[in-house]
Amino acid sequence: MAWRELLGLAALYFGVAFSFIGVLGMMRLPDVYTRLHASGKVSTLGLWGILLGAALLLEGVLPRALALAVFLVLVQPIASHAIAAAARRSGVPMALSFRDDMPPLDSKTEQS
Repeated sequence: MAWRELLGLAALYFGVAFSFIGVLGMMRLPDVYTRLHASGKVSTLGLWGILLGAALLLEGVLPRALALAVFLVLVQPIASHAIAAAARRSGVPMALSFRDDMPPLDSKTEQS
């Protein structure tokens, strides 16, 4: 087995392991805000590992894998922020919240 195949398989295992941790986080964490952390941060590393493994194992995949990785870096934070903002506006409470730095929502700020 060549070094490129070994690196590709290691990257695939890394990506699958991080994706598995993200799935566990989605199942085990108590509220939407902490689940966003699991789905956003952990799955980004998981997808990067899978893309790197595919780029190393398959010929001609590197440009597409690089484009997907850049797209993911640009879109993932925006999507996570939009979901968290929608949950906040909908009044979804935080589980086990000791401190909330966000100001309370009222109908006047929602209208403007």
